[in-house]
Amino acid sequence: MKDYAKIVPCLDVKVVDGQPSVVKGVKFVDLKRQGDPVQFARRYQDQGADELVFLDITASHEGRKTMVDVARRVADAVDIPFAVGGGIGTLDGIKQILDAGADKVGINTAAVKNPDFVKEASEAFGSDRITVAVDARRNTNIVPGVNVYELEDGAKAWFELVIYGGREPVGVDAIDWCRKMESFGAGELLPTSMDRDGTNIGYDLPLTKAICEAVSIPVTASGGASTPQHILEAFTVAKVEKALAAGMFHRGEYTVGQVKDYLESNGIRVRR
Repeated sequence: MKDYAKIVPCLDVKVVDGQPSVVKGVKFVDLKRQGDPVQFARRYQDQGADELVFLDITASHEGRKTMVDVARRVADAVDIPFAVGGGIGTLDGIKQILDAGADKVGINTAAVKNPDFVKEASEAFGSDRITVAVDARRNTNIVPGVNVYELEDGAKAWFELVIYGGREPVGVDAIDWCRKMESFGAGELLPTSMDRDGTNIGYDLPLTKAICEAVSIPVTASGGASTPQHILEAFTVAKVEKALAAGMFHRGEYTVGQVKDYLESNGIRVRR
């Protein structure tokens, strides 16, 4: 962790009844409407968020147009950096989002389908504007050539890359993939544990720690946080630079400021 621990609220965005809405689900499904993305952005900036992430889970042409509009409105409403991801697969798509005011874009499935796209994007727009999102799941069926880790219960597993919002495992070792993405020009990594997403039981620390130890670019913990303790563990155990959370903030259980108070009381430096 460098400088200070960064707290990043995440907003999944989907078109509901013709309007973009923040939604939240469990393990990538059962999505429920939360509210207007711009209102959420203002709220989290006021609470002290360091950055924001917006994920287009419509991932269609209509979704792309919606997200360009959302990016433009958010850029007008807040001053903190924000990233937009989901369904971005062309340089023109990246340019539209950045031109609308986003500071970074997130690339996920498109990178798996064509890793050279990450090279092209980082060369065209700069590595600091390209985040590779990495969705992974635990797989206890050990196969040759994968990195094997011990889990909390003592079981052994490797972390398998999944795409299309967690619907399709691709048989690729997520740790090796993260190393490859760094070498291809990714400026940072956003790994999300499919096993933990929306479960409120905490981040997948073995996964996140393994990625942090494998690369030198910033890593953001994602998937499963519901308490300040979970976020503290991301910084102290996994050694991330940023921690992302959604439901605990959307539901009003904690504010960003309360999380920062907790981190600070446990010796973690935060930005005020």
